[in-house]
Amino acid sequence: MPMPPISDEFSPRELLSRETVYEGRIWNVIHDSVKLSDTGGTIERDYISHPGAVSVLVMDDEERVLMVNQYRHPVGMRLWEIPAGLLDVDGEAPLDAAKRELWEEADRTADHWAILTDVFLTPGSSAEAVRVYLAREPQLVPEDQRHERTEEEAEMISTWVPLEEAVAAVLAGKIHNPTAMIAILAAQAARSSKYTNLRDANEPFDVHPYLREG
Repeated sequence: MPMPPISDEFSPRELLSRETVYEGRIWNVIHDSVKLSDTGGTIERDYISHPGAVSVLVMDDEERVLMVNQYRHPVGMRLWEIPAGLLDVDGEAPLDAAKRELWEEADRTADHWAILTDVFLTPGSSAEAVRVYLAREPQLVPEDQRHERTEEEAEMISTWVPLEEAVAAVLAGKIHNPTAMIAILAAQAARSSKYTNLRDANEPFDVHPYLREG
């Protein structure tokens, strides 16, 4: 008998207790006690409670990818990434957040949006969920309407990279940002169907632990 298509699935478990053991500026650390099943035991887990994020792979008519370069202090490196940011504005829809981040980090808007994929970056230790968008037909924002970047973002630079070169850089270990890597490889896969198999940009972000409907 053929196996059904693989798909992650929701798996509710009984929460016995929850405690915030650390409160940070952006995220907290949570301690949960969870019952695995009616006949199973319990587990104790510490993990990061994270607001989640969005990232945007911008592609022009020549199928070049817009890459931004930013200093990342925890790893002590400047990394080539794609525009991205936290879902940290109350009530802001993920697509609106992605459009805001594109404006803030790359001085651009885009006419066409679709979902490349959704990802949990470190599901064993963090609730962080990231929605990765594909943005096409980009336009520069007029200079007098651009966001003033500060701190590390003030040092950001950007460049256009052909998709094939970006894929090669990922496979050569030259690009290390996980959402950039995922977006580049997903875009390469989606190109084979001329991007027609991508989801609508307004689809609910239901896999996000804090945005699930119901």
